[in-house]
Amino acid sequence: MTTPNSSFPHASRVLPLTAALLTGTVALYMLLVAFGNITDFGTNQQFVRHVLAMDTTFKDDDVMWRAVTDKGLQDTAYVAIIAWETVTGLVLAAGTWCWARGEHIRGRALSTYGLVMLMLLFGAGFIAIGGEWFSMWQSENWNGLDAATRVFLFGGVVLIVNHLPSGRPADLTDGRPAATRRP
Repeated sequence: MTTPNSSFPHASRVLPLTAALLTGTVALYMLLVAFGNITDFGTNQQFVRHVLAMDTTFKDDDVMWRAVTDKGLQDTAYVAIIAWETVTGLVLAAGTWCWARGEHIRGRALSTYGLVMLMLLFGAGFIAIGGEWFSMWQSENWNGLDAATRVFLFGGVVLIVNHLPSGRPADLTDGRPAATRRP
């Protein structure tokens, strides 16, 4: 009996390689974003301040109570974002390293953690909280929803690729021999 991979002996290596390369791409992106925010702190600091202050929105009295105008709180939020970006990039880099070393289960786990962290930052943080709660969508100058959506979707695609079965027995189980697994 032939299996789907028997005709193509390299097929079981293609998916881990793809997962490693795509995870590495996202890791590189996140580390560059964090590096840029650290070395050019002021540029995106202004972005965060304007979004939180809601000073370029329609200034509807029904939502302006949400505005955070205290610069200390704004800067704390920005530093928290940079810290989250940095940790996300490092977790994704570790996942890439594991994929590259053939540690597919650990690579998949670390990549999943990192990609979910990315999707929480860009989905919950920038799209939901920034876009809706602070009405970022109303601003002509300080609207990052398109960029956040692109990164969120890219992270989601990479997450799906990381979880595609490659047909390898280790990918279908927890990687341990059947005799040592619990039912």
